[in-house]
Amino acid sequence: MSTTPITWFEIGTDRPEEAESFYGELFGWTFEEQGSADGGSYRVTGAGGDSGIGGAIRATGGTAPNYAVFYAEVADVDETCRRAEAAGGKVLVPPRTAPSGLTLAHLLDPAGNRVGVFTPPPAATA
Repeated sequence: MSTTPITWFEIGTDRPEEAESFYGELFGWTFEEQGSADGGSYRVTGAGGDSGIGGAIRATGGTAPNYAVFYAEVADVDETCRRAEAAGGKVLVPPRTAPSGLTLAHLLDPAGNRVGVFTPPPAATA
């Protein structure tokens, strides 16, 4: 059994309203607009409830192709990127850290599929 869970997904689209409507009708998902660091639309859903994973629809504004990507939660994004390259993959989006402290990167596997990796923000200390 793997110790690297898939805990998030993202659907990038130039038609976010249409995607939200589709997944809402198909699966009953509801979305909440949270915006993104670049000022675009980022609509978050709990999707799977207690037994599934969360995710979001990101508006691409037509500046990128539509995509769907899953995210694996890892202990170290930089190390995971090094291991991906050593295994024949490529780093598409280099590691970056959001203002929240979440660190993420996008990788390309040898077959041309995109996968995301992330480390959650450090837990707040009380």
